[in-house]
Amino acid sequence: MLLYTTWPDAETAETFAAEAVAERLAACANILSGARSIYRWEGAVERAVETPVIFKTRTTCVERLTALILERHPYDTPAVVALPVAPGGSNPAYLAWVGTETLE
Repeated sequence: MLLYTTWPDAETAETFAAEAVAERLAACANILSGARSIYRWEGAVERAVETPVIFKTRTTCVERLTALILERHPYDTPAVVALPVAPGGSNPAYLAWVGTETLE
């Protein structure tokens, strides 16, 4: 599974990503360069620079990782989107590595 989130800045994203990997809820976290986001919030169109993070994890960790994100995230309604990985189009050795680096 891939879990996509956005964070208010790189420092906050990196702090959380390190925690998620240390707790074995993700094998890896890709912290991307700042993204310019335009969204509607509480009736107004807002603009912000955010830091996207993609967590590589297994299906059995998604609920716990999502719960930890929701608990620690500074936003009221953080973006958390789980995306399934198609084994047929993926590197089997990489998927095995994700499996060994995360909790069952």
